[in-house]
Amino acid sequence: MEDKASLPLSGKIKSDLKQAQLSRDEIKVSTLRLFLSEIKNKEIESGETLSDEDIVSVCQREIKKRKEAAAAFRSGGREDSALKEEAELKILEGYLPAQITNEELTKIVSDIITELGASGMVDMGKVIGAVMGKVKGKADGATVSAVVKDKLTNV
Repeated sequence: MEDKASLPLSGKIKSDLKQAQLSRDEIKVSTLRLFLSEIKNKEIESGETLSDEDIVSVCQREIKKRKEAAAAFRSGGREDSALKEEAELKILEGYLPAQITNEELTKIVSDIITELGASGMVDMGKVIGAVMGKVKGKADGATVSAVVKDKLTNV
């Protein structure tokens, strides 16, 4: 049996799908099948096999979709559907790299603001782009945006 830590991310997902099928975990099976389908679609679109970093980007997009769907279901009074979306979200979050803490993110943002000489909200896009490049999947865009906005309004 292969060591899961040495597998590329796509291999880990396929291995987890097989385990979920064996344990008859329907929600995990359907979530992972859909995730692998999204990865395959992206590979077809780009014409090449996705790297782990690209797969993390696909995962982040899928997580964002689940969060938005859960919120929409909740506002529509469909709690059961919202809970299903949140269960899928939890499964997908298992494929993201360890997230950085708010303190680490705040320090990175401060360093980049200093490095770029950013002096207000006009530089927000530039700062967010630089921060996202540095944290690569370890923080979501909404969190980065909030921290950058907070820092730039206090510059």
